[in-house]
This record gives sequence, structure tokens and C-alpha cells, in this order.
Amino acid sequence: MSPPDLQQPVLASLLGAGFAAAFLHAALPTHWLPFVLVGRAQRWTLRKTLGAVVAAGLAHIATTAAVGGLIVLAGLALNQWIAGLLPHLSAALLMIFGAFYLARATLKRPVPVGGPPLETPEPTVSDSAAFWGLVAMMAVSPGEVLLPIYLSTAEEGLPVLALLTMVFAAGTVAGMALLTTLARAGASILRLERWARYEGMVLGVALIGLGLLVMTHQH
Repeated sequence: MSPPDLQQPVLASLLGAGFAAAFLHAALPTHWLPFVLVGRAQRWTLRKTLGAVVAAGLAHIATTAAVGGLIVLAGLALNQWIAGLLPHLSAALLMIFGAFYLARATLKRPVPVGGPPLETPEPTVSDSAAFWGLVAMMAVSPGEVLLPIYLSTAEEGLPVLALLTMVFAAGTVAGMALLTTLARAGASILRLERWARYEGMVLGVALIGLGLLVMTHQH
């Protein structure tokens, strides 16, 4: 099986968009705020907190890849019955997810600035339980926004799917680690949560654009 040709403009664009989508999706508060709070409660060092971030991020992408693989198999089987359906289906899903994130970000109420500072509670569980609890939390929730991108590359073969998974992992871990580090360094958690509203808009536009790219490539 030959390695993927990264010189192909469409493939390079899909991989770049995949990294951006994973990074932006990881900026949602559910992907970093629990690590800040648990790390603070357990009095973890930044290194230990980021260790949990990396483990949980990789578990998150492993689950996403497993679900994505099933979707790819289903899509390829369906494509045998209705020739040419797969690219249009993946493009439609990308644009639907993009419209959803864009609409949600537009209608979402702003997070009020201010409020009491977050207190540091006393540790109530062991470090091991806290660590694996964070990993399990991310493992049971695949990145639904990344699944249509798997479908868009279904016909490119296993090497491209594997490369896309590595790109997702890099973008997800980078986004989670960056926001966790910023929050621990003293950046306002409320302002970071507020920024997630704009992250949703950017992610929505990016997914719609990626869907249009997939559709254009078919003509």
C-alpha cells in the first residue's frame, strides 16, 4: 500500500483543515476546563496536568477513530449501492455540522464577565482516580465534528485515514494543552470560556468551507 501523496492540493487542504478543526474543537471548555479544575484540586504540577491532557486527548481521538472507521465502512458499503454518493454525503454532513456550530455560536448568550474567583477545594480522590477519570471522560465522547472529515477521505485508503488520525491527535492535544496552560498561568477562565463563542463561529465557517471544497473537488 503506497504512502499518501501530500503534494495533492486537495489532500493537503483536507489535512490542514482537519488539524484546524481538531484544534478549534479542543478549545471548547469541556476539553480543557476539567483539567484545570481537577489539577488545581489535586495540587498537580503543570507537567502532571499536561500528562493527563495528553493521555485524555489521545483517548478521545482513539475513540473518534474507532467510530470514524465504522462510519467509513458504512459509507463505502453504501457507495457501492449508490455510485458517487459518498463525496456528496460527506460534504453535506460537513456543512450541516458547520451550520450547527455557526448557529449555536450566534445564538449562544455571552458569558458574563466577573463573578467570584474559583476556589481550590481539598482533594477528595486519589491522583490515580482523578487522572483516569479525566481520561475516561474524554474516551467516552468521540469528537463528532471530526467524523464527517473521515468520511470525506474514505476512498483515499488506509494510509490517508491513519495520517488524518495523527493530524487530529496533534491538533486536539495542542489545543487542549494550550488552553490548559493559559488557564493555569493565570489567564481568566471566564474570558477563555467567552472566547469559545468565537471559536464556534470559526469552526462552523471552516467546516462549511471544507464541505464546499469536497463538493468542488468532485466536479
